[in-house]
Amino acid sequence: MIDPLIASSKLSGAGLEAQSMRLRVVSENVANASSTGRTEGSDPYTRKTITFRSQLDRALGAASVSVKSIGEDSAPYPVQYDPGNPAADENGMVKMPNINVLTEMTDMREANRSYEANLQMIKQVRSMISATIDLLRT
Repeated sequence: MIDPLIASSKLSGAGLEAQSMRLRVVSENVANASSTGRTEGSDPYTRKTITFRSQLDRALGAASVSVKSIGEDSAPYPVQYDPGNPAADENGMVKMPNINVLTEMTDMREANRSYEANLQMIKQVRSMISATIDLLRT
């Protein structure tokens, strides 16, 4: 009875770790949403992306999740007229980060909800293990 509960807890822990990394990546993107280059014509901050992989955990006999990679978004940089910016080209145009803050906030909300669901699962497992131990004592 306890083994499946511990396995569930480990799977939820993998989910917590993956969503925690996703929240970190999204937070970096939001924090750098206005980070332009430092010199004329230089590229601004590039949006980071995260990719997950499903893998079989042979010890648990179940599919688990992990971070496959953290990459960069290949979307083009939008340009904005700002001749006073040090990154402005000869026409006063500045490359801006390829970040849509609304998309990032949506990703953050989804990652937060997934994190909370995995955390709730761990709490339930802990409660069930406690109840099982209490039953065994009597």
